[in-house]
Amino acid sequence: MIDKSINKKSAVPVMEQFYTLQGEGFHQGKAAYFIRLGGCDVGCTWCDVKDSWDAEKHPCFEIENLCDEVKKTAAKIVVITGGEPLMHDLNYLTNELQKLGLKTNLETSGAYPLSGNWDWICLSPKKFKAPLPENLSFANELKVVVFNKSDFAWAENHAKNVSPNCKLYLQPEWGKFAEMMPLIVDYIKTNPQWELSLQIHKYINVP
Repeated sequence: MIDKSINKKSAVPVMEQFYTLQGEGFHQGKAAYFIRLGGCDVGCTWCDVKDSWDAEKHPCFEIENLCDEVKKTAAKIVVITGGEPLMHDLNYLTNELQKLGLKTNLETSGAYPLSGNWDWICLSPKKFKAPLPENLSFANELKVVVFNKSDFAWAENHAKNVSPNCKLYLQPEWGKFAEMMPLIVDYIKTNPQWELSLQIHKYINVP
C-alpha cells in the first residue's frame, strides 16, 4: 500500500533521475531527462526495474527540487516513467515543467486514470494489468512489448482503439530478443502500419 503522503501534489516518490538519450519508440535518440517514479502494481514478470515497484522504498522529492535538477542540464524533453507513474497525481509536476518551456513525455501502461498535461504519451499495454479503455484514445504512441507469439494479437486488439494518428511500435522483450526478432520482422513486413522499436540504450550502454 502506498503511503498517502506521497500522493500529495507537491512531492512524488523518485527511484532515480538522470539525463540521457531516449532509447525507445518515436523519440529514440533524442536527449531527454528521465524521472522514474516509485510505485507499480502491474507486475510484469520481465520488468527490468522491479526495484521501482515499492514506492515506500524511494524518497519523496519536492517538485520544485526536481525542476531545479532538470534546469542544470540542457534537456528540452522530460520523460516521466516508472514504475507506473499514473499511480500519482501528475498535474502539478507537468505544469511546473511546462512553465520552464520543457516538453513533457509520459511512459505508462495506461492502467490508471490519466493525470498531467502531456506533449507526448507513450502507452505500453500490459497483459498483467490491462489499460483503461479511455486512455487508449490519448496515446500518441502505442508500444507493445513482444514476449511471445500471442502478443501480436494483443497488440492488434489495442491498436483498434487508438487514434488514427497514433504511432504503432512492436518491441522485442530484451531477454527473448533472438527468438522474437525474426517474428517481429516478418509481422511488420506483412503489417506495415507497425514499426520496430529497439532498446538502443542497452546497446550504447547509457541509462
